[in-house]
Amino acid sequence: MEIDYSDIKVIGFDADDTLWVNETYFREAELQFAKLLAPYETANTIDQELFRTEIGNLEFYGYGIKSFVLSMVECGLQLSNNSLPNEAISKMLDIGKDMLNKPVELLDGVEETLKSLYKDYKLILVTKGDLLDQERKLAKSNLEVYFHHIEVVSDKQPLNYKKLLDHLEIRPEEFLMIGNSLKSDVLPLIELGAKAVHVPFHTTWMHEQVEEHVLKEYPYETLSSLLEIKKKLTAPN
Repeated sequence: MEIDYSDIKVIGFDADDTLWVNETYFREAELQFAKLLAPYETANTIDQELFRTEIGNLEFYGYGIKSFVLSMVECGLQLSNNSLPNEAISKMLDIGKDMLNKPVELLDGVEETLKSLYKDYKLILVTKGDLLDQERKLAKSNLEVYFHHIEVVSDKQPLNYKKLLDHLEIRPEEFLMIGNSLKSDVLPLIELGAKAVHVPFHTTWMHEQVEEHVLKEYPYETLSSLLEIKKKLTAPN
C-alpha cells in the first residue's frame, strides 16, 4: 500500500522492540517462572494464568518489569494455594532484577536511521512502561541526542496521543508514528488522522496482538526494517 508522507514534519518512535530488544527478555523470564511453578501446574496453565494476572493488574501497576514481577508473585501464590516457599519468591525478584540489568541491545539500523532523519524532521520518542526503567534504557542506548522530545506514557490509547500532539502543537496530518505494535503504535494514530508505519519484531506480547479482520479498516504500511523508512519520506520544506 502506497501512502503519501510528503506532509510529515514530526516522526515519533516507539522504544521497546522498535529501537532495542525488550520482549525477548520477558519470554525468557516466563520460562524461568514456569520452571519455578512446575511442582504446582503444567507449563501451559502457568503461562495462561500469568498472562491473566498481568492483564488484571494493568490498571493498578501499569506496564513494565516491576508490574511483571508483582504479577509473577501473585500468580505463584494463587497457583500454589499460598504455599509457595520464600526461596521461590526470592528467585522471582531476582528474575526481575536480572531483566532490569540487561544490556540495551539496539536493533539493526536504528542509529543509522535516526542519524539520517533528525536533521530534517523533529524526532520524538513515545514509549509506555515504567519511567525509571525507560530512562535507564534510553541513557544506555546513547540515542537521546537524536530526539527533540521524550514522552513516557501510561498507555497508548488515542487520547494519550492526542494529549501529546496537542501539548507539542503538532498537527496529526504532519505526524508519523513508527513502532512494532499494531495495537499501540499504529491503529491509535490512524484514528487521530495521523500516519503510522509498522516495523514488526519477531515476537509480540499476546496483549498487543490484533485480529486480522480489524486491520483491514486501517491504511498503513509494514516494513521489514527501520532502514526502509528514509526511502519512504520526502524531507519537509
